[in-house]
Amino acid sequence: SITNVLEPCSPWPSLVRLRVPLGRDYAFCSMNMCLIWESPLLQAAKENDVQTIQRLLTCHTCDIHQRGALGETALHVATLYDSVEAAQILMDAAPELVDEAMTSEFYAGETALHIAVVNKNFKLVKAMLEKGADVNNPRATGYAFRPSSHNLIYFGEHILSFAACVGSEEIVRLLIKHGANIRAQDTLGNTVLHLLVLQPNKIFACQMYNFILSCDKNKRELGALDLIPNNEGLTPFKLAGVEGNTVMFQHLMQNRKHIQWTFGPLVSTLYDLTEIDSWGDDQSLLELIVTTKKREARRILDLTPVNELVSLKWNKYGRPYFCILALFYVLYMICFTMCCVYRPLKCRQSNKTHERDNTIYVQKLLQESYVTLEDSLRLVGELITVIGAIVILILEIPDIFRVGVTKYFGQTILGGPFHIIIITYACMILVTMMMRLTSTTGEVVPMSFALVLGWCNVMYFARGFQMLGPFTIMIQKMIFGDLMRFCWLMAVVILGFASAFYVIFQTENPDELGHFYNYPIALFSTFELFLTIIDGPANYEVDLPFMYSITYSAFAIIGTLLMLNLLIAMMGDTHWRVAHERDELWRAQVVATTVMLERKLPQCLWPRSGICGQEYGLGDRWYLRLRETIRNKRPFTCKLSAFDQEGFQLLTLGSLQIAIHKCKQTVVAASIGAVSVVRLIRERLTLGIHLHFFKELS
Repeated sequence: SITNVLEPCSPWPSLVRLRVPLGRDYAFCSMNMCLIWESPLLQAAKENDVQTIQRLLTCHTCDIHQRGALGETALHVATLYDSVEAAQILMDAAPELVDEAMTSEFYAGETALHIAVVNKNFKLVKAMLEKGADVNNPRATGYAFRPSSHNLIYFGEHILSFAACVGSEEIVRLLIKHGANIRAQDTLGNTVLHLLVLQPNKIFACQMYNFILSCDKNKRELGALDLIPNNEGLTPFKLAGVEGNTVMFQHLMQNRKHIQWTFGPLVSTLYDLTEIDSWGDDQSLLELIVTTKKREARRILDLTPVNELVSLKWNKYGRPYFCILALFYVLYMICFTMCCVYRPLKCRQSNKTHERDNTIYVQKLLQESYVTLEDSLRLVGELITVIGAIVILILEIPDIFRVGVTKYFGQTILGGPFHIIIITYACMILVTMMMRLTSTTGEVVPMSFALVLGWCNVMYFARGFQMLGPFTIMIQKMIFGDLMRFCWLMAVVILGFASAFYVIFQTENPDELGHFYNYPIALFSTFELFLTIIDGPANYEVDLPFMYSITYSAFAIIGTLLMLNLLIAMMGDTHWRVAHERDELWRAQVVATTVMLERKLPQCLWPRSGICGQEYGLGDRWYLRLRETIRNKRPFTCKLSAFDQEGFQLLTLGSLQIAIHKCKQTVVAASIGAVSVVRLIRERLTLGIHLHFFKELS
């Protein structure tokens, strides 16, 4: 696809930029044709006019270093249009041109070698390298080469990364031979492997990824190339997960797994959990997936071994601890509620100051609040409530600084609004405590807020159940999306009609028409009328103002008929969208909850999942062992290096039975963990396992 865009901040209004993802004109080539025609050297370089170039170079008025509108030299133009002969003559005349970079802000740092590499012009690349072209220092840092929604490509800055991203193994090999640094990082810290993860062509990116790794000759001295993090702390493997690149992620997992043994379609595999498991890793793949805003990243949760690891951690530790936490929280809220219900009150001693004043009890002073046995019991509950609020703040505040305010409160997967609710609840408890200690009246205000917020937070624990979890997200999206937008419209409608009703009834007797006797009551009555809580708030036994009927009719149509149905339609659309993602959202909620519990609980209560690699001679890394069935294998193909195959007699397909006549010897498996493999095979090669195995195949 080609997009024509005017060059920003350009003094030439006719300058046009061509944006092409790949190919000859990949580099957003900008050419003001008038300027090229006015420059004979640039025009000749474009048309590969060798004779004209030779004549121009003999002319003393021709500057071989002259530049075009974007700071491009004649060599840039010749390379862009694959004018090999013209480029060769220019390099022979001025070898320093090979390292000359474009000077415009949009294409700053781009050399002719960058362009030749992306055009896959091997002959021209080789010629430039023979002329001494620098393969490490030139860096394309212009706006056109930065990751942005306005740019169609992101190839990094270095020449080697350009060659790798266009998929030219031949040129990559040539560049490395001439000293290209395979570990070079761009401004964002991305290596060539990071850039391959970000490429849209997933298949060739995987092939080039393997090729780049095979070219890494300093792995032992400098460390693994694929473990170099970028400025955000992401290795290529983590970046593939965050970007939701399932093809690259599966490809990398295949390179990281170890096969223990195979028996027909049955395979026992060890999957490396490094960078995946959140146990002891502050920036694990699981946490990155649930904190990123990219929906594509959640697809990684369906892939092996992430899906199996999450299921193991959730079923073994996460769900039991989460249910216990929910039970404790409900009991805690019951305790707080009872303390509020039986809060210290006494009869009011002073007389009423207004006929509408209906207060008969007032709050006791601090000295009067803790006298009887019932007061002592309430004090215990209040202490539990305050201690619980302090614990909540201690647990929540560190996560805010670790994850960030925006992500922590804005991500629905992480329970964003519920974190706001629980922190506000804890603050209201502390405010209530301070008002109680200072005998300040009005503690009912923070206390009532705390009751509402505390019980609303019980909905957070619905995420532990597959049936209820997505509904909490649905409620959050409706409240903070649909309802917030609707409230602005509702406020305007209520304000306008409430003012109209107040003016209409301003001259009437308030004893007969009490719903609009002053402006605040008029606002509240209109709000009730909007929500259909009350119906027709007028006394029809007396004459009503003429404008009341007209205004009320308009309000009924706009407020009740139009606005409420608009809200229902908006919520219905939100429900439809969330319903289509409910399984995906619930899995993400499970991961977020599991990671949260794992971080907050001591490690003695949450052992590490998986198997230590030392048991199989694989170092101190941890692995997850899975037994998988490969359906596309022939059902009776046995590949057992640990057993004498004469000891098995395969009977007919109709009987689906296996008789084990003899097993002459058990040979140590040479691949991984000899003793452990033999033990595993002995445990599983029973007649019942075989019958079940072949029954599945049938």
